[in-house]
Amino acid sequence: MAQLGFFFDGSRCTGCKTCVVACKDGFDLGVGVAFRRVYECVEGCTEKDGAGICSTTCRVFYLSLGCNHCSRPVCIEVCPTQAMAKDEATGLVAVNTRKCIGCGYCHLACPYNAPQVDKSRGHSVKCEGCPDRLAAGEAPLCVLACPARALGFGTAEAMAARGERASAPPLPPAEETCPNLYIKPSRDSRAAGGGVAIGNVAETR
Repeated sequence: MAQLGFFFDGSRCTGCKTCVVACKDGFDLGVGVAFRRVYECVEGCTEKDGAGICSTTCRVFYLSLGCNHCSRPVCIEVCPTQAMAKDEATGLVAVNTRKCIGCGYCHLACPYNAPQVDKSRGHSVKCEGCPDRLAAGEAPLCVLACPARALGFGTAEAMAARGERASAPPLPPAEETCPNLYIKPSRDSRAAGGGVAIGNVAETR
């Protein structure tokens, strides 16, 4: 099985969210459902001294995240109906909507918040890597749409040559699920410590 995956260049991403919009438009996703999200990662604080002069240690960097099509996907492990499965040819994780009962276990288990239950459809939905486009020899919509060329897609081996496996904060340790996401961190991401917060929580739920 050839494993496909994503690459994200944090040094190029401007946080424009064009990848998010392209995906939502291409799949006609409703309000509250998104296969890809851009996280605004914030660290530091702004303080005022006794003379009224403000100083700041704030930094912001961005992380574009969809499904990482993990090598050890917990969504498959917890699914009670075996609706989640990896494609044998590509390693991409997809939802069998005929089997899915919309229980939401996959959503609760995934550390990347990738699967979501679309209540209007009654089953889970997620990024599946644009399989129709791949079959036609085209890139996923998010990759094609990115104006800064911050996203890439291909074999996990090729993506690993461009970055480190899911190495940027605030992501969990890659050992948990072995995500097939490879990242070139931005300078601010490399400098970030343990106090990274998500500045746009409402957009990423």
